[in-house]
Amino acid sequence: MNTIRERIAQRSLLPGDRLPSVRALAGSMKLSPATVVDAYERLVAEGTIQARPGSGFYVSNAVLQPLTLMKAQTPEARAIDPFWVSRQSLDAAETVLRPGCGWLPPDWMPQAALSRAMRAVARTQTGIMTDYGNSRGSPTLRRLLLSRFSEEGISASPEQVMLTNTGTQALDLICRYLLRNGDTVLIDDPCYFNFQALLKAHQVNLVSVRYTQSGPDPSEFEAVISQHRPRLYITNSALHNPTGATLSPQVAHRVLTLASQHQVTIIEDDIFADFEPEPSPRLAALDGLNQVIRIGSFSKALSASIRCGFIAARQEWIEGLVDLQIATNFGGPSPVAAEIIAHVLTSGGYRKHMEELRRKLAHARQDLGKRLEALGIRPLLRPRGGFYLWCSLPGGVDAAELAQAALAHGIVLAPGNVFSLSQNAANLMRFNVAQMQDKRIDAVLADILTSR
Repeated sequence: MNTIRERIAQRSLLPGDRLPSVRALAGSMKLSPATVVDAYERLVAEGTIQARPGSGFYVSNAVLQPLTLMKAQTPEARAIDPFWVSRQSLDAAETVLRPGCGWLPPDWMPQAALSRAMRAVARTQTGIMTDYGNSRGSPTLRRLLLSRFSEEGISASPEQVMLTNTGTQALDLICRYLLRNGDTVLIDDPCYFNFQALLKAHQVNLVSVRYTQSGPDPSEFEAVISQHRPRLYITNSALHNPTGATLSPQVAHRVLTLASQHQVTIIEDDIFADFEPEPSPRLAALDGLNQVIRIGSFSKALSASIRCGFIAARQEWIEGLVDLQIATNFGGPSPVAAEIIAHVLTSGGYRKHMEELRRKLAHARQDLGKRLEALGIRPLLRPRGGFYLWCSLPGGVDAAELAQAALAHGIVLAPGNVFSLSQNAANLMRFNVAQMQDKRIDAVLADILTSR
C-alpha cells in the first residue's frame, strides 16, 4: 500500500493510470497474489484507487496532490537534502558564515564596474527600463557569447544562441523540452546538488556515474547508459562541481563516442569556464553543438543578483526553446540585466577582474589547504582553478553530523552526500575557499572534530 501511495505522490502514477496487475505486482514485490488483492481492496476502500470490473485497478481522480520536493523530516535527512542545504545558504542571516555555499563574497565581486554599467545602460538605452526584451535575449550579449565560443573553436550562428533568466532556468527549459515523465537522466556522482533538486521537479529517474580526477569513469559510463538508456547526461566539464576535477581529452572523446552510439544528449554546464587559468577540453567544442548543449551564466564571476544565463545548441532546438520560454516567461531575460553584463564584458575591466580573481583564489586554495590539513581534513585533489576544495574528513567522521554541529555555531557547510546520488560520500565535504577567510570556522571545526 505504501509503495502505491509513494508512486502516486511522486507522480509516476497519475489519476486515471492503470495499476500493475495483481500477478505482475506480486511477482515484482515477491508477495502472494492474495496479499496484493488485499492491499488493492484496502486502497479502494480509502479512495486512493478505483476498481473497474474486467479492466483492473486505476488511480482515483481525487488523489492528485501538490508536488512535494523536500521530503526530509529528520535533522539527519535534512543535512543531506539539496533543498534544505540550499535554503540554509540562501536564507542565512548576515552574521552566519557560509563556507558551504556556491558563490563568492560581495567584496570579491566587481561592484564598481557593475554600478558604472547600470548607470550607463539606464542613461543610453531608451525604453530598456520599461519594455519587454527580445525573445532570444540581448543581441549585444549574444554576439559577445558567439565571439567567446569562436575562441574555443565552436562555430555557431546567432540562431544557435539564446539567453535565459539564469543558468538554472536554461537547464529547466531544456528538461521541459526534451524530457517526459519517467525518462531517465544520467548525472555525475558526485555532482552539483541542484541538478538533483531540479530533476526531482521533473519527475524523472536518476542514475549516476562515478566522477574521477579526469572525468566520468568511461567503463562505468558505458555500462550505465547501456543498461538504463538515459535521455540526457548532465555534467560540468571545466572545474567540476564539487570535485574541482578537469576533464581529460581521452575521457572527453570516449564520452562523446558512447553518447553518440546510444543517442544520449549531453548538457554541458560551463559556468566555471572563466575561472580556469588555461582552457581545458570542452564537450561542446569537440562535438560542435551537435549532440551537446552548452549552458552557462555569469552569476559566479559577476553577480548572483544581476542574473542572465544562456543556451547554445542546434538551431531547431533553439527555435523550440525560444517558444517554450515565451510560453513560460513571455520572452527572454531582463534586458536590463543582459545589457549590464554586456557592458561589463566590453568595458575592458572584465579580463582584469578575472585575472585578479584567479590570483586571489589560487592563494586562498593554497592557504586553506594547509589550514584544513592541520585539522586532519585533506583535499582529494588540487584543482587548477575555481573556489572549491573537495575534502575527506579525518577518522571516518560523518560529514552530515559535522554539518549539523556546525550549524548550531552559525556555520553552513556542504556535506558530501548532498552531492551524491549513491550516498557514497558520507566522509567528504565541499569547502568554498573564498568563504573560509574567517578563522573562527577553523576553531569551530577543531572543537567539533576533537569532541568526536
